[in-house]
Amino acid sequence: MNLDKIIQPFTKEFPGDLSYNTYQRQTPGVLFSLVNPVTFENPELIIFNEKLSEEIGLGKTESDDDKAFLHSNYIPPQIKTYATAYAGHQFGNWAGQLGDGRAIYAGEIINEKGQRTEIQWKGAGATPYSRSADGRAVLRSTVREYLMSEAMHFLNVPTSRGLSMSFTGENVVRDIMYSGNPKAEKGAVMIRTAESFLRFGHFELVSARKEYDLLKKLADFTIKYYFPEITSEGKEKYAEFFNEVSKRTAEMIVGWYRVGFTHGVMNTDNMSVLGLTIDYGPFSMLDEYDLNFTPNTTDLPGRRYAFGQQGKIAQWNLWQLANALFPLIEDSEPLQKTLDEFSNYFWLKHDEMLCKKFGFDDLKESDEEFFNKWQRMMQELKIDYTLFFTKLEYLDKYESSKELFGDIFYKI
Repeated sequence: MNLDKIIQPFTKEFPGDLSYNTYQRQTPGVLFSLVNPVTFENPELIIFNEKLSEEIGLGKTESDDDKAFLHSNYIPPQIKTYATAYAGHQFGNWAGQLGDGRAIYAGEIINEKGQRTEIQWKGAGATPYSRSADGRAVLRSTVREYLMSEAMHFLNVPTSRGLSMSFTGENVVRDIMYSGNPKAEKGAVMIRTAESFLRFGHFELVSARKEYDLLKKLADFTIKYYFPEITSEGKEKYAEFFNEVSKRTAEMIVGWYRVGFTHGVMNTDNMSVLGLTIDYGPFSMLDEYDLNFTPNTTDLPGRRYAFGQQGKIAQWNLWQLANALFPLIEDSEPLQKTLDEFSNYFWLKHDEMLCKKFGFDDLKESDEEFFNKWQRMMQELKIDYTLFFTKLEYLDKYESSKELFGDIFYKI
């Protein structure tokens, strides 16, 4: 693997806590803390995504150091591993500083096409942002994230991806049912990748702390590396940045609706400014069509993050990002304009998506009424979302609708 090509522009651009102290604490004035991942005595590689590794520029595993790197047991000499600080609104409430509690960055790599990819371990130990937790991960949740992130990629939904997954050889104690009966489970560590893991919460943190010079520097960094299409200057640049984040967010959520994905925990600290699906926690794919479905037991009974609420919550989260960026723009009008346009843009993309799912040639004004009736039918009759559209592909092969659709209903 080309581990010598891993670079760390984030730690070179921004102030950080260089103490390597994992004591969990507030870290004002910095955007990252150096931290060493733990080493594991008997790790065992479960899977290595060689094709992804070659695509991003890392290449094949060729040495013991390469394999040890996948387990977090080897750190290339040119890098200093770190965790980033961010804040967020959780279930609608300001939570203050949060940060990478289970993620530790190796850095990023640039492939031959000039594409940037960040690389981080998940489950490799505590950081200053672990919030009284151990920073470990269990096999159960690691497998879910690895498989789902790869599935979303191949379903053409913007997402982080899984590079590798390993047994750590440790047991990790978790209360899976939140019942007060914790049990030991197999531990695991994965490497996940994304163009960037920058979140709404990174901007919220420095803005809430009134660290406006750092806020400007973070916005300039993000635009420079990830939004090269933005060429304006001054305050207009940051307004254009917010508008682009809004569009990417809308398109991501429409992608979720296309495949029936419910994120389950759309806190602002779990929202990517690049419009990527990140942080696969209590997610689920939709079976029975139900706008009130949520896979997150802690989201009951309010169902803030239910399947049908995801567009609305995306807009609410964008409101919080707008508030964070306001000190750079000092004018609410362009921010308000983008927020007001979000709904129209989202529903246009949503209806265009449904139009394609139904196989219509063009989106027409009358389709809105059709989509509404279809939605009510799906909800009232408890029809499987994916099977319904799968069956439509064979419409011309069945003599009756009963024969075609007979097995897609959920019995009560």
